[in-house]
Amino acid sequence: MTGLIMLWLAFFLAAVTVLLPAACGEGVAELPTPAAALSPTVTPAPVVGPASQPALTPSPTAAAPTPTPAAAVDTPEPVEARPLAPVELEPAFPGLEFDRMVLLTYPDDGSGRLFVVLQPGRIVVFDNDPGVESAETFLDIRERVNDSGNEEGLLGLAFDPAFAENGHFYVNYTASGPRRTVVSRFSVSAEDPDRADPDSELVFLEVAQPYRNHNGGHVAFGPDGMLYVGLGDGGSSGDPRGNGQDTSTLLGSILRIDVSALDETGGYAAPPDNPFAGGDGTARGEIWAYGLRNPWRFSFDRHTGDLWAADVGQNRYEEVDIIRPGRNYGWNLMEGSKCFRPTNCDTRGLEMPVAEYGRDGGCSVTGGYVYRGSRQPALYGAYLYADFCSGKIWALRHDGAAVTEQMLIADTGLSISSFGEDESGEVYVLTFEGAVYRFGGR
Repeated sequence: MTGLIMLWLAFFLAAVTVLLPAACGEGVAELPTPAAALSPTVTPAPVVGPASQPALTPSPTAAAPTPTPAAAVDTPEPVEARPLAPVELEPAFPGLEFDRMVLLTYPDDGSGRLFVVLQPGRIVVFDNDPGVESAETFLDIRERVNDSGNEEGLLGLAFDPAFAENGHFYVNYTASGPRRTVVSRFSVSAEDPDRADPDSELVFLEVAQPYRNHNGGHVAFGPDGMLYVGLGDGGSSGDPRGNGQDTSTLLGSILRIDVSALDETGGYAAPPDNPFAGGDGTARGEIWAYGLRNPWRFSFDRHTGDLWAADVGQNRYEEVDIIRPGRNYGWNLMEGSKCFRPTNCDTRGLEMPVAEYGRDGGCSVTGGYVYRGSRQPALYGAYLYADFCSGKIWALRHDGAAVTEQMLIADTGLSISSFGEDESGEVYVLTFEGAVYRFGGR
């Protein structure tokens, strides 16, 4: 496995081409010097009329409809606090193997099914049973997906909070002609709950992508019923267009949008309580937080509602953030908690990461989940994250103000592309080697 990783890294250094989701380590010689630091703009701004970036991006509807009701944040049962401890991985579904997995998730419909997103453009479904030996194709849109770049492809899936009633789900993928991110809604087939209707697609957001890397790609519903969308800085090296610090573009941000009243034209709304909604138009109203390089997986703690994200670094540091509305997470002024360039670096008004690590830990962070399952009591309440290049997995606990406990819990040597979570809060580890893993029992 080490040899495989070294081969990939050698290819990366030779071609300056990034792996999905690595997107790190691009040469710094060509990077522009960042401008002086910008404090987060807190004056809200409306999004009305066509946006300047890009013409592809439809504007939200002027009035925000009533959001789809979402289940309240789970009330946790009392759990005895235990110190973090090392864990071992075991195959979760020994009879299954998938190529280029980027997400595992579930609909909150009580069906016990799991859905795996495959980067080339398919979603497969199977029962959450360790003995399962086959998976069915739920959706195949490979002809619409551009996965020519290592970080491009079908990247995200989120089920509507009312999926059991309306059959809606949302995807995030990259397309070509022109190169862009597409966020759209599909519906399940009326004849077969394990099949989606490929003709039901309703595209409601398209964002031009200047380069083939740093696409972000995650979508998830929050406990507020809003859809959150992750977008990278547009790619290349060092954010040459300054998108991370530019709130007039959607790139380099996590968006929060209301899709509860999508109409036939694909209109959505920027919720009026978004930090930049309703202002003078200088900032996009969809933006929830900005200053991100390439957020590779974010998730909500199902008990507290906290939004956790992992942001892939470039040359030196990988970071973990708790995302708060209106905050500026620093890119491309900062990489982790350090100045990206030694000159013109003003950290005032910037949100520092909760955790970070350097190249001794790996080269590309993979975000996970706050563990709320029962198989590993020692991990309960800890945020789990990993590195794609090293295969290391860490856990940390945070009390709302600071990290109280942190530990390397596994050194797997695997290419960990993503994590997954099932209905009971158990967490899965997805690998480019093809297997899905889980944590061994207590």
